[in-house]
Amino acid sequence: MINRAIIIVLDGFGVGELPDANKYGDEGSNTLKGIYEKCKPNLPNMKKLGLYNIEGIGINEKEEYVIGSYGKLAEKSVGKNSPVGHWEISGHITNPGFTTYPNAFPEELIQEFMKETGVNGILCNEVGSGTEILKRFGEEHIKTGYPIIYTSADSVFQIAAHEDVIPVEELYKICKIARKILEKEEYNVGTVIARPFIGTTRENFTRTYNRRDFESNSFGRTMLENIKESGKEVIAIGKIEDLFSGRGITTSYHTEGNDDGIEKTIEQIKRDTQGLIFTNLVDFDMLYGHRNNVEGYSNALEYFDSKLPEIIKNMKSTDMLIITADHGNDPTTPSTDHSREYIPILIYGNKIKENTNIGTRETYADISATILDILGIPKLKNGDSFKNEIWK
Repeated sequence: MINRAIIIVLDGFGVGELPDANKYGDEGSNTLKGIYEKCKPNLPNMKKLGLYNIEGIGINEKEEYVIGSYGKLAEKSVGKNSPVGHWEISGHITNPGFTTYPNAFPEELIQEFMKETGVNGILCNEVGSGTEILKRFGEEHIKTGYPIIYTSADSVFQIAAHEDVIPVEELYKICKIARKILEKEEYNVGTVIARPFIGTTRENFTRTYNRRDFESNSFGRTMLENIKESGKEVIAIGKIEDLFSGRGITTSYHTEGNDDGIEKTIEQIKRDTQGLIFTNLVDFDMLYGHRNNVEGYSNALEYFDSKLPEIIKNMKSTDMLIITADHGNDPTTPSTDHSREYIPILIYGNKIKENTNIGTRETYADISATILDILGIPKLKNGDSFKNEIWK
């Protein structure tokens, strides 16, 4: 019997381009292979769980006998960002997708934003890398007090502000107003992101962990709601609460990076609960993928791998661990954006078959279908359960 699932999402950890990667400009992306070829990270524990046995990843490091089940999943949703990926993992497929703004936001949207928030002006309104935009506009922001507005290849409306110029809580209020505006059909923006930063000059501006994501609430029902309504717990760690707008969550713990997220996950595993522990480890994406920091990404993978024995040691005999991702973010390509890739799935537990390849799945939603099936909770319309393939 399994009565608790533990999902750990390595944010931005793809394992190879999807067949439609060309539609997103992501041909050739393979986050895992790119990092492996540059840095050869030492990942003995994920290797034992089958990471290098996943078909088609292009790494000749197969484990002779895997201690769990493994495979990879394709994305059916339109998009390649965290909310869309997490929603699909949880049973909702986004189609049609949100609107992107490759030429930045239209003037009428900016004017409506200024009118509703009461700000007297804005800076930037461009498509670009957040760290580079801070270097260009951060000092002017400190002088004027105007928020910095920018977007990326994803459907995001990002608002950057220095914590001493626009206090964090005030920035959140501005983001909430923007969220209401951008919910309109003519704008259809997926995510508003508060991007607080600190520092005094362009050389030392640093984004902080006070980032908050304000998601569109247009997504459909997910496994989180089914699990919660069954009377079990849904414990969210990291930015999970933000990604799901708080829906279907019983307890939430925000984190300050991967290390904090791993420790909080271990703390919750030690507790005697039933249902779901759902963790997002954001640094892979935020600190390393978006900044093309291959070495930093590799080191972060090694640290997570080193904590896996402690995670496994504290699991109950009725637990199931799933390690996966939400999209790719290949730091070895020129792009600093997310990449349209397959995601890995590594499954481990006392009741889970060893040395079992579940192959290539058609949708991330197979994860939610399987978890609900195992927990004996009514399934959603999307996804096919692989319970029978992994169940001892």
